[in-house]
Amino acid sequence: MPPSDLERIAAIDDPYLLLRAATERLNAAQQEVTELARLRRRVIQELHAQGMSYAQIAEKAGLSRGRIHQIRHTGPAPEGAFLGVGSVTVITPLRQDPATGRSVVALDDMRAGKRLEDLARTFGLNVGTDNVTVDGHVDLNRPGLLVICGPRMSDAMRQAYDSDPAIRWDRDDKGWLLRDTRTGQVHRSGSQLDPQQPTDSAFLGRLPRPDGKGSFLAIAGIHPNGSLGVIHLLANEIATLWGQVGDQRFSCVVSVEYEPQSGEPVRAELASPLYRHEDT
Repeated sequence: MPPSDLERIAAIDDPYLLLRAATERLNAAQQEVTELARLRRRVIQELHAQGMSYAQIAEKAGLSRGRIHQIRHTGPAPEGAFLGVGSVTVITPLRQDPATGRSVVALDDMRAGKRLEDLARTFGLNVGTDNVTVDGHVDLNRPGLLVICGPRMSDAMRQAYDSDPAIRWDRDDKGWLLRDTRTGQVHRSGSQLDPQQPTDSAFLGRLPRPDGKGSFLAIAGIHPNGSLGVIHLLANEIATLWGQVGDQRFSCVVSVEYEPQSGEPVRAELASPLYRHEDT
């Protein structure tokens, strides 16, 4: 029988290598515990939604009714899996500061990224960060990506958006827009209207990785207010979104109303159906 991870690590002679290996294994074990707790809570919720009482679930699982109730109310919420499993990476675009020539993250992008990071952490996810480079490069062939970036800032993202069968980015003499290919409806920013309005439209979807080995979550407003609005929607409606699309590929348009002075979203709601890509 092969040695267990514990036995293998304990047999390391170099104390520094042992310390690093033990730390890495402990981090992985903590992620496994978090995801097992999430899975356990999800199964109980699903069985109860199917009509089973908690007493029946307890009897079938060989657990006490009190334990079932405890599991139901503790641990990370199942809908956190809408964002990812274990670890996620929030990606925002870099821009070039015309005054200094340095690569910087715009304040609005930083604000959106930080809020998405905070949301992911509330579900027990480990969160890292990365950036789309100034020239638009980003490696999308990684697990657990949450990308806040539109097609204008990155050719890689533009190609990913072009693969979407339901919602397309387009532009005309008024600027960028989102087009629902199923209905033909066009969604714009309120800044393109006459008179202008404090509203924006944004993309929310799960798109295929270029290597075909998974998918990633994409968020982009026509303007930054739209991206903030999507994160506002996720913070309030992620359980509903998870219930409708799970971890499958999908796309939709989000309509956002924001406070004109601060740019803070005051309302965010779906402006199109949630298109599951397997159905389109």
